[in-house]
Amino acid sequence: MLKTLALTLALAVAAPAVAAPRAPLALAEVPKAAGSAISLFNGKDLRNWDAWLGYADPALTYKRPPVAPLGVTPLSAEVFKVVVEDGRPAIYVSGKTWGSLVHKGDFQNYHLRLQYKWGAGRWPPRANQAPNNGLLYHSHGAPGAVWGTWSQSVEFEIMIGSIGMVVPVGEAISVTTNAVDDPALISPKLRFAPNGRTQIAKGGTANWNVEAYSDAEKPAGQWNTLDLYVLGDRAIHVVNGVPVMEVRDLKADGQPLTHGAIQLQSEGAETFFRDIVLEPITSLPKVAAP
Repeated sequence: MLKTLALTLALAVAAPAVAAPRAPLALAEVPKAAGSAISLFNGKDLRNWDAWLGYADPALTYKRPPVAPLGVTPLSAEVFKVVVEDGRPAIYVSGKTWGSLVHKGDFQNYHLRLQYKWGAGRWPPRANQAPNNGLLYHSHGAPGAVWGTWSQSVEFEIMIGSIGMVVPVGEAISVTTNAVDDPALISPKLRFAPNGRTQIAKGGTANWNVEAYSDAEKPAGQWNTLDLYVLGDRAIHVVNGVPVMEVRDLKADGQPLTHGAIQLQSEGAETFFRDIVLEPITSLPKVAAP
């Protein structure tokens, strides 16, 4: 299908957006925790996580190849493992084989905070592209249902130049946000703006993503903090304290998408994750335009 081909080409050539300088958005009325915090990473092992690997050759991912993905395999222990980085436990994601690490919990109405840092490894077919990974939430359905590699979900993009971009992962997934046209971006050239027009992004269509409002990532080699606030079918993406995306009307097959698992991607770049903590909330913060 032409729409699927367009999505494939767009994903294959995705590069960091060159954003014009803009005053950062502000976060206000940050909710207090409505209950006890839960650590999703125990610092010792991946006991509460399930690993799934896509194709042995990641270049096949968007081609719907006539071969099966690797799936559940001992090889995942090389792609996802616990290491000590900067003197503390972290989840290591090699990125060499694409896949997903999915937490066994099913969560709704929460504030999730984690830290990530890029490693040095870069692998084909994205060895010469912007380092890419992702925090996927409201994950559900069969493992590998999307491109043989990921579960259906909504993505808080982790890619240099695009941290916080929203991507519906799976043809059944859609989100609504406000956006403006930005010719500096790759197609569909849409950037989040609180006062922009209503825009629907849907997996498997030409409108497959909406870029983050601004680039709030720290220089390579430093730890970055991501905050994800989710309430029902709404979410806010925050990078190092700066809100960069607000979405609503999260849907799967046209029905409200209000809960699901947390999923970490392996997608071509070595990445470390630590301090993955979730706490319940009963309201969302406010995103204030400059």
